[in-house]
Amino acid sequence: MTDTTQRFFVSYAGPDRAWAEWVGWQLKRAGHQVELDRWDWQTGDDFVQKMNLALDGADAVVALFSKNYFTTERWTRDEWSATVATRGRLVPVAIEALSDDDVPALLRNRLYQGLHGLDEPAATAALLEAVHGPVPPVGPVAFPGAVSPNSDTEPDPHRPRLPSSVGLPKVWSVRRRNPDFSGREAEMAGLRAGLFSGHQAVVQVLHGMGGIGKTQIVLEYAHRFASQYDLVWWIDAEQADQLAVRYTELADRIGIAKSGAGSEANARALLQHLRTRHRWLLILDNADQPDQVEPWLPEGPGHTVITSRNPDWHGIAHQSDLDVFTRADSNAYLKSRIPGITTGQADLLARDLGDLPLALAQAAGVLRSGMSLDRYRQLLTTNTARLMQESDVRDYPAPLAATVNIAATRLTDDGHPDATALLRLGAFLGPDPIPTAWLETVRPRLTTIPGDPDDPMWLRNALQHLGRFGLARTDFDTFQIHRLTQAILRTQPSPDHAAAICDDVTTALAAVNPGDPQVPADWPTWASLTAHLATPHVTTAVAGQPDLRATLLKAAHFLIRSGLPRAAHGLATTLHEPWSTDLGPDHPDTLTCAQYLAHASVDLGNYAKARSIIEDTYVRRRRILGEDHPDTLHSANDSGTTLAYLGEYVEARRMHEDALARRRRVLGEDHPDTLSSTSNVAATFSELGEYAEARRMHEDALARRRRVLGEDHPDTLSSTSNLASTLHALGKHAEAHRMHEDTLARRRRVLDEDHPDTLNSVGNLAGTLYALGKYAEARPMEEDVLARRRRLLGEDHPDTLNSASNLASTLHALGKHAEARQMHEDTLARRRRVLGEDHPDTLDSANSVGTVLHSLRLYQEAVELLQDARARYLRVHGAKHPGTTQVTRNLAALLNTMGRTHEAQQLTGRKTNKGKRRFGRKRR
Repeated sequence: MTDTTQRFFVSYAGPDRAWAEWVGWQLKRAGHQVELDRWDWQTGDDFVQKMNLALDGADAVVALFSKNYFTTERWTRDEWSATVATRGRLVPVAIEALSDDDVPALLRNRLYQGLHGLDEPAATAALLEAVHGPVPPVGPVAFPGAVSPNSDTEPDPHRPRLPSSVGLPKVWSVRRRNPDFSGREAEMAGLRAGLFSGHQAVVQVLHGMGGIGKTQIVLEYAHRFASQYDLVWWIDAEQADQLAVRYTELADRIGIAKSGAGSEANARALLQHLRTRHRWLLILDNADQPDQVEPWLPEGPGHTVITSRNPDWHGIAHQSDLDVFTRADSNAYLKSRIPGITTGQADLLARDLGDLPLALAQAAGVLRSGMSLDRYRQLLTTNTARLMQESDVRDYPAPLAATVNIAATRLTDDGHPDATALLRLGAFLGPDPIPTAWLETVRPRLTTIPGDPDDPMWLRNALQHLGRFGLARTDFDTFQIHRLTQAILRTQPSPDHAAAICDDVTTALAAVNPGDPQVPADWPTWASLTAHLATPHVTTAVAGQPDLRATLLKAAHFLIRSGLPRAAHGLATTLHEPWSTDLGPDHPDTLTCAQYLAHASVDLGNYAKARSIIEDTYVRRRRILGEDHPDTLHSANDSGTTLAYLGEYVEARRMHEDALARRRRVLGEDHPDTLSSTSNVAATFSELGEYAEARRMHEDALARRRRVLGEDHPDTLSSTSNLASTLHALGKHAEAHRMHEDTLARRRRVLDEDHPDTLNSVGNLAGTLYALGKYAEARPMEEDVLARRRRLLGEDHPDTLNSASNLASTLHALGKHAEARQMHEDTLARRRRVLGEDHPDTLDSANSVGTVLHSLRLYQEAVELLQDARARYLRVHGAKHPGTTQVTRNLAALLNTMGRTHEAQQLTGRKTNKGKRRFGRKRR
């Protein structure tokens, strides 16, 4: 690298890729290093983060300003003001005319070069001036000039052309551009890069199911990069035996066809011509017969792009397996097509539609015609096939229902009964990947699959046909059918046939043995199975199958243990009603289902509902099974836990102590259930301020769990966390910090970043940092936990409110009193609504608001709030409750500040040094 060589990163919006290539080529020609696509910024990416990373890794960033560049989906104008626009290493150039409204306000007075409307020499000079500053030419500047479409003497046929210097190619046979095209920037960049992977003819295949947008991507590519080609020709290749005729049409268009020579001879002449011609693009759309297409693929220094449902192009072309939209692309598309739809609404609709582009386009058309979103989503659940028949999408040849039915009919007509039967079976499973091992294991017992049950190749052959017709995605050991394809296919079998298929689904699912739902090592297998069991149509179909009841209950347990309470609640709810009716409310499986429904309700923060279910289950189990049955003791334990969540700690301790005594007698000291009771009793001691006894019990539970379950078992990690929190309450902050740090590292490794236990550990570690006075270190951790809990649990979940309270207290400690007040007051209002006026957490929030008002010198407001909180603590929780002690101290400090020292002394029973404040807050 010379002294004058610089490293440039070219920042651009996806639709402006041709401009980026031209700018990059010119900078390289000037002796610089250039990087174009390290960051292929897409909808949903953090624009400022991407830009700052680019700035850090380059001497300068050349930003190609255009209307696409400034779309609101990519960034906010406030973000520009805060970061990018104030940095000097940004070199802006405009590649189209921009008004003041198109450009962020902070950049309007900043000079930027305009390249639009210039010829190539002038555009090159303007670009280099923007990069280097004004430099007079040292000699004549040669203009490469426009190259005729038939020229083979272009000095560098791979050199990017200035996009604005030419119009459409003279040889052009592509339909109009789709004005609604959006997203797919990663796929577009991958296609462009793949076509330039060699100097000879490069053949790229985009394959995927019908309606996934293969044709739309290639259509957009042709228009976006039209300036870089002299010949672009589109061929409908569905009928491979007509390729020679279509080639003859192109040969005639460029003047090399010979009348009377016949289509095959003229087609061969065209292929020979393309061997020596540069800058051509041939598009073979919907080519599904690789063997018949291969002999007609051109060679030479041009590009061929094929779209196909068939994935079997190995050895013929470079393949790209096209998937559905990313969720960010789906949301952006829906928001651009449906005025007024919110991001949340778009996200739900995209999820229901499986992010399939054709389905999104059809939905946008129906919703624009006046149907409400709620009605559409309801119909999508009950009348999917009928809804998918409705289409006004001009850029797709048929609605999704017709597309699926045509492919399925062709599969049947081609004589593949085993593949057709596999397709029907797969339609009655969930939309997630289906492990092939499930079907291989039970093949002899599947009644709806014809053929030889002992044929070891039946599944491979059947999947090959499904892939060929774009009806399934196949992977190494799984296959997958899109949810809408499944819904359309499920309407077609007769009732008797559908019942037989459901029996086969039950056979396949019941044979799976995922392991222990409480052990994280087994969770991946459970996740795969539960993805199907928890799909509503699968759950409904198999709920009445006795062979699957135990598996369904374990699946609900897995979802709870793995931190997915919403899914667990949905599965348990779907099962509980029919089981209550068919098996009876007292059946053991019904009661276990109710137990898990209650657990999920607790984890979702719905304590009142959980209490009702748990109490009913407890009563039934005591009557049917007796006081000491392990299931009855589960319900006793659940009852105590729910009382603790509701703030009724004294009664919770009584329940837990009774359950512990019974479990010790029935199950033994070291049984995992006994250790759970030990831990729960210790937790109530902590809540009641009896930290020494809590420590002793937590240490005992931890030692036993380490011995019985192992160091990294989730229950062992819970004991470690509980002990650390008790040490924190005892003032042993350094030791608590060490234990919380170790627990967090283990939970991240064993669980995952978003597991509720992991989030608890992050919050606990931040709490020890707060106690150690390291407020600036605690703040980002608390902000992260709060953001995750809001996303995962919602604004009003008790755990979310704990995080909000903790962050507000840290802001208070950092001197940001106004911001802290706003957060504390919001948390107080939410806790009053969610938990009630007298819940300890609500009173803790009142105490926190009072301390902030104290700091803001709003003494009278603070006094009234703290006095009310103290009175409630005394009435509901008693004088010895830790919260009572804390609010009393804070009220005394406030009264002392106000000069009411006698009142302060009466509260605390001792003299208080004037002006000294003692603020406290409860960490959760």
